[in-house]
Amino acid sequence: MMENVTPNVFTTTKLRGCNPSFVTTSDGVVVIDTPQLPTKAVEMRALAEARGPIRYLINTEHHVDHIFGNYWFKGAGAVVEHQGVYDNFMVVTPDLDPYAYALEAIPTDDPDGAGITPDRDTYYADPNKGTIVFTGDLTLKVGDHTFHLLHTPGHTPGQVAVYVPEERAVFTGDTIFSECATWLMTSDVDQWVVALDRIRALDVDRVIPGHGPVTTKEYLYTQRAMLLEWKTAVAVAIAKGWSREETVARVSFADRYPVDIGQAYMMDYIQTLNAGTLFDKLTAPTATTFPARATPQR
Repeated sequence: MMENVTPNVFTTTKLRGCNPSFVTTSDGVVVIDTPQLPTKAVEMRALAEARGPIRYLINTEHHVDHIFGNYWFKGAGAVVEHQGVYDNFMVVTPDLDPYAYALEAIPTDDPDGAGITPDRDTYYADPNKGTIVFTGDLTLKVGDHTFHLLHTPGHTPGQVAVYVPEERAVFTGDTIFSECATWLMTSDVDQWVVALDRIRALDVDRVIPGHGPVTTKEYLYTQRAMLLEWKTAVAVAIAKGWSREETVARVSFADRYPVDIGQAYMMDYIQTLNAGTLFDKLTAPTATTFPARATPQR
């Protein structure tokens, strides 16, 4: 299931959901994101614990494919999250029920997971969310390894990258979609570009993305170009006077990259979601505040 990125860094890029990973140290294991599929979460925990006790579980974002598996890691180290992850952890919104979304994958991708998945009330009673919650950045020292949790908002407000200098590696979460379709969702593209610049400044050889194969820092330029192409394409559509419906129908990058594992059927949804949310952001009224005019004294 897991592939060696370095002698101490393990990840898997072959599952539906994110790329869950862990790092072994001289004083235990640090897990970074958990599998969305229940049986894979159980399997990954066993693989990690075979190499030492789990000291921390870090979630890089609040999207369900990065956090649903936390439930099967109860009792395995402290859960570490940015405040933005904690505040949005498995929160039901008008657009998405994360619990229902997670369960959709079980019949097709993890049928054995049905037998170990709790009902909604049981799950939400203790989904194993953060016990160490921070704002800004946070550094953890575990044995002979250092874990710099860098706040890199853009894809989500609470997004973090996990930089491990001893391994010359960084785990970016969904700040990077390597060789697969990028989900913009309700992201802030301008912040996302700044996050890429911050990651690019790190002294690393290996970039473990949220989705797709392990890559290098050079791919950050490709991700940046993809974000700017999306924003420009929608901005041009608006400038041409296209309506939201026309923009959603006509702006697409479906031919650029495939959808990540297990979700090929969602390509049209991703394209329309990306175009629609960008259209809404770029046409939203901007409030401008002018300084109050001084009143002359008489």
